[in-house]
Amino acid sequence: MSRAFVFPGQGSQAVGMGKELADAFPAAREIFQEVDDALDQNLSRLMFEGPLEDLTLTENAQPALMAVSLAVMAVLKVEAGVTLIEHASFVAGHSLGEYSALAAAGTFSIADTARLLKQRGQAMQNAVPVGEGAMAALLGLDLEAAREVVAEAAEGEVLDTANDNAPGQVVVSGKRSAVERAVAVATEKGAKRAMLLQVSAPFHCAMMAPAAEIMAQALASVDIKAPCVPLIANVTAAPVEDPAEIRRLLVEQVTGMVRWRESCMVMRGRGVENLVEAGAGKVLSGLAKRIDPDLKGLNVGKPADIEAFLATL
Repeated sequence: MSRAFVFPGQGSQAVGMGKELADAFPAAREIFQEVDDALDQNLSRLMFEGPLEDLTLTENAQPALMAVSLAVMAVLKVEAGVTLIEHASFVAGHSLGEYSALAAAGTFSIADTARLLKQRGQAMQNAVPVGEGAMAALLGLDLEAAREVVAEAAEGEVLDTANDNAPGQVVVSGKRSAVERAVAVATEKGAKRAMLLQVSAPFHCAMMAPAAEIMAQALASVDIKAPCVPLIANVTAAPVEDPAEIRRLLVEQVTGMVRWRESCMVMRGRGVENLVEAGAGKVLSGLAKRIDPDLKGLNVGKPADIEAFLATL
């Protein structure tokens, strides 16, 4: 039975994330301490106790989500001997989750990943003044229809397809005025719903170019190893193992579209039947069913989930 491990992105954070893991497993506590030390910040306390508005800040949410994902992987390894090289065909992650996937696969150290994500969060937040950009979910339109909406609504302003999450779930990103027009045009074109998202910046669009430059410099200064299993990259929806190529694609990902629907289809086409979502929330497990009914999604984020997952091996 072929499986892939997938790692969630922003939006899956919640106060209390990781606390049950930390209470139950020393291996999880070690990961949270390593991340705290790398950032010189008590991020784990913020994760466990909040407040939510501070946890939701992208510079905190990004390393926090990675920390929970890596804590899950550490517990699986220490408690049950589960390793990617023996139990996975691929890894993939949604946006920031791509860094979690790569850390789990040994491409980056956990400390480097924490610092990269802190920097990525700060760079993405600072790339566009608050209020100038926006993102919107277009529900009930496929990617082609969403691209038609973008072409019609842009009117010379930045407007891009940011995430192709699942059939009928595409997110657009760009200048606020253009995104607001896209919501109206999508509704006219028959979208079931089109709504602005509560995000602090317009991620995965051309307005993020300053952040991409910062990440190019940051990634140039860290050690990158080949992952122990191939990564299905966000921007190509194709397997990649070469460290130089991974570095290039991570830079491209800041402004590029997250091709999640295609990534899952590629994994399914290569024999993957089970997506194990390691970390907080159940977003990717939910998307799996919508992408392909034969793709089983299983979230592993709490001690009870770990028990349930181990029972499937």
